[in-house]
Amino acid sequence: MGKTNLGQRLAHPRQLWQPSHALVAIPLVLIAAITLADIRTPESVQLGPLLVVAPAITTAFGGYRLTGLIGALAVGTQVVTAELHGGLATTNHISQIIALTILSVFAMIVCFVRDRRTAELAQVRSVSEAAQRALLHPLPDRLGSLHIASSYLAAEKEACIGGDLYAVARTGDRTRVVVGDVRGKGLDAVGEAATLLGSFQEAAHHHATLPALAEALDRSVCRYLTGFPKADGEAQEHFITALLLEIPDHSPVSRVVHCGHPPPFLIRHDHVTPVTSPSPAPPLGMYGLRPATYDVHNFSFQAGDTLLLYTDGVVEARDSSRAFYPLEERVAQWTKNSPKTLVQRLEKDLLAHTGGALGDDAAILVIQRTPVPHTRLHVSPLTHGADLHDQPTD
Repeated sequence: MGKTNLGQRLAHPRQLWQPSHALVAIPLVLIAAITLADIRTPESVQLGPLLVVAPAITTAFGGYRLTGLIGALAVGTQVVTAELHGGLATTNHISQIIALTILSVFAMIVCFVRDRRTAELAQVRSVSEAAQRALLHPLPDRLGSLHIASSYLAAEKEACIGGDLYAVARTGDRTRVVVGDVRGKGLDAVGEAATLLGSFQEAAHHHATLPALAEALDRSVCRYLTGFPKADGEAQEHFITALLLEIPDHSPVSRVVHCGHPPPFLIRHDHVTPVTSPSPAPPLGMYGLRPATYDVHNFSFQAGDTLLLYTDGVVEARDSSRAFYPLEERVAQWTKNSPKTLVQRLEKDLLAHTGGALGDDAAILVIQRTPVPHTRLHVSPLTHGADLHDQPTD
């Protein structure tokens, strides 16, 4: 077994080589140069203290073991130099060796603490990514006649999850979509997002209409929010803006219910149009503000059309001059892009706009409708974004 492992390593020498290995030459060259210079100078000139630069530089690319090794080499070199310059008995040489040893040990401790924190951060990020995959299930590239792409950008650099959410569910011959944004940040927002996503995945299969689905989700969020303390009305400040979308497979008429969420954009023939609702409902979890019924807005979503859904972290992102991100203007430049390319362009452009630092979580979901095989959709004569009162609604 040992011979086999050795043979595999020798067969793949590139795997043994890492870029940081070349950097080890820097402290080694410094030690050699300083030592030679110190030997050639008179005894009155002491260059030994400069050896501390070797372990100090090693901390930038090496671990605590390598730093300790370089530090020990520097101390050993200092001892040799001291022997050549008057011997080890001199007070000056002894103090230099002690100081160099202490500083080398200190550098090694700094590396050890840094490596430990890096390992802990990597573990936390691993858990965070696993939690995100459990909370926000990766969406399929294809779902029926829909081509889907998505992106999630967390405001916290060390985090992968937050209060924004999206999910899709297949119910018979239609696809239902939810996009939401929890007010607030932190673990509370994650808990509320998990509650809504879990409720949607279950309720989407048990309610025939979007209004009934919206009512079920609102009840679920309200039940969850009752667990929050009500001092100074704190619980009343928690809510979730949401947008519910229903896309039938064999009809160009799609339906949407707005619950305080920014309207999506419909991309058709190089034109970008917001799909607004004349009577949007309050956000989910607003207790007594729940409407008697949730109004459904019908709009034409034909083969070749693209829908862009997003959270307010996108449109409220600011640049250095405090200007908001012009989402509609940017999208108008990329109307011919595929969903995946459009998401990638928006993600890159949004980060460039904000200088890489988002003030809030941002989620983007792009859905493009493709022709259904062996099925001819009934194309509505109405223009996109108009109410289709002559079509059946929920």
